[in-house]
Amino acid sequence: MGGLLQFTLDLFEGLGSEFAPRAPAPKPPRRAKKPAGPVAAPPAIVPAAPPAPRDLVPGPPAVPLADTLTLASFAHPKATRELVLGSARVAYEFKRGNRKTIGFLVGAEGLSVRAPRWVALRDVDAAIREKSDWILRKLAETQQRHARVEATRIEWRDGAEFPFLGEPVVIRLDPKHGFASVGGTLDEKVGDGPRVLRLAVAQNAEPSQIRDAAQAWLTRQARKLFIERLDHFAPLLGVRWQKLSLSNAATRWGSASADGSIRLNWRLIHFRMPVIDYVVAHELAHLRVMDHSHRFWETVESVVPDYDQLRRQLKDEAVPRWS
Repeated sequence: MGGLLQFTLDLFEGLGSEFAPRAPAPKPPRRAKKPAGPVAAPPAIVPAAPPAPRDLVPGPPAVPLADTLTLASFAHPKATRELVLGSARVAYEFKRGNRKTIGFLVGAEGLSVRAPRWVALRDVDAAIREKSDWILRKLAETQQRHARVEATRIEWRDGAEFPFLGEPVVIRLDPKHGFASVGGTLDEKVGDGPRVLRLAVAQNAEPSQIRDAAQAWLTRQARKLFIERLDHFAPLLGVRWQKLSLSNAATRWGSASADGSIRLNWRLIHFRMPVIDYVVAHELAHLRVMDHSHRFWETVESVVPDYDQLRRQLKDEAVPRWS
């Protein structure tokens, strides 16, 4: 900060004064013509007024250094309070409730703060400042993740692209193709380019029609693959699953019930097989241990040794945005 401050001061030193009008320099006295008669006494020399000091010459007002720095901004859509934390302005949602401690939640919309009814606002602000490093890091991570998700938004048209089992697939609208499967077919991979998914949809179809046809094809592939992986891992874990349901949840990849029912998000079909295997094994492991205790993770590790790395990939990789 010292280097930045010195640079700023050097850059702005004298700004304004060098553009202000200077006091006119005194004109040299004209040389008197030599008189023809007796020479008269020279006139008294009156010293010219000194120029005004540079620091007194009027100029534009100085700009505060803080105003030259742009603050990052994180604003919750339901924000009711605001704080400046380091180099960021954070507008957060604040609510009071029947709780004993101050709680912080950084989600897709921003920072939410919950506090007991008896805690003073100054104490809430102090608690936020104390956690500022964690809050700013989480807000930045969430913002970056949102940007990645937005970048994956699919434009539903001929030539749209999305990942299938971790590899890019390009849609081609081909209503006259003789499809071996209902609604569409995936061409064999040729060269280094993406595979082509041919959909039985008219060239002038609405984006929603193209999206629905692609989703129908993907959910069929997902159900078939998930059943195969459930049948693979269930004997290894010593459990039996009874029923598979596909979900479309926004924030949950799967769930398991004690009666052997398994729910898996069909959007998992976008990921590579090792990631899908991790989620399948995770839910089957819950048929043995219905919590996330150390014993549960040991159960998952027994069939997916690198589950921790795959778990991070599932969290960090952006899933295509369909809406």
